[in-house]
Amino acid sequence: MKITAIKTYPVRIPLKPERRMISALGKHDVSQYLVLRVETDAGIEGAGEATVISRWSGETVWGAQAIVDRIFTPLLLGHDPCDIENVNLIMDRIAQGNWFAKSAIEMACWDIKGKEAGQPVYELLGGAARSRSIKCRFSMGAYALERAERRTKELVASGFSTIKVKVGTNPDEDVARVKLVRETMGPDLELTIDANAGWDATTAIAAMERMADCNVVLFEQPTPRGDFAALAEVRRAIQPEIMADDICFDLEDAKECIRNEACDVINVYPGKNGGISKTVAIVKYAEQHGIPCSIGSNLELDIASAAMCHSVVGCPNMNIEQYPGDILGPEYHEISVVKNPLQIEGPVITIPDLPGLGIEVDWGIVEVNSNT
Repeated sequence: MKITAIKTYPVRIPLKPERRMISALGKHDVSQYLVLRVETDAGIEGAGEATVISRWSGETVWGAQAIVDRIFTPLLLGHDPCDIENVNLIMDRIAQGNWFAKSAIEMACWDIKGKEAGQPVYELLGGAARSRSIKCRFSMGAYALERAERRTKELVASGFSTIKVKVGTNPDEDVARVKLVRETMGPDLELTIDANAGWDATTAIAAMERMADCNVVLFEQPTPRGDFAALAEVRRAIQPEIMADDICFDLEDAKECIRNEACDVINVYPGKNGGISKTVAIVKYAEQHGIPCSIGSNLELDIASAAMCHSVVGCPNMNIEQYPGDILGPEYHEISVVKNPLQIEGPVITIPDLPGLGIEVDWGIVEVNSNT
């Protein structure tokens, strides 16, 4: 089988008003992502999604489209999409970084490989290590107190047992929000916080001391990207466990986290890591060193969310039972780009038992919502 074409569609999908995100990275009201289709001479097609946000990965929808169209596609035409190791090698040799753009092509190749084999992607990763129904936490933005209280009540009523609150902005406002959410959700549910690299070590430690009575069980990425020593300093100083996320894009980052004893758990996902294969490599390396992994989110659409779900189902060390992840991106958006949206009921997302990624893109919807 050979790749005959890679077609790209920059889409613009608004978030539902009640789900719009506020964090240390700023506001996220509209998702401008790249959806792509890999075509083959066997008539099998694969779908991919680059969930790009400039303040997160440095990538934009326009840059992702350009590097896919002008750099990756000319080199990948004529190659076997099922030889995913070679596909990754070709992309890595020609371009540094660009993880989300690379992941879009790579997940489309996994989609093709699964369809050709008549198996879901998780079976190609070694088989199901857990249920296809995955319980998630809810990621709440850095909202004003009234909104945070209202959303907490709604989430508890919807069955969420873990709520993550965005911090990393103004410490006084963040501490007040966390205290209110804990008071509103009660003492028995799990509360985690995420600074998105918005604080330095001193600020993170001081803020955590002020939240000592909130029973925060996990502090995600309290310190800046690249500063492994700062992350380790916070881990030594506070009681909650530390999750590395924004600081850990590739395997070398994961090795540095572990070498510095900077985290208790690593957050991975195919977009950030450059594809499903690279996510699996990080998860396996972490397992060898006794570090569990969980799944993060960049507010993905159904395509990338499906890739995330397959990574969770197919990797034993993706310990979402103890560290619930974030795979509810499709529920945040006003429009679905697939004909069979992933099933989301409260905190639970379920992928179908179908070949490949298990989703069927509605290319008409994609074209209607394209920026081109």
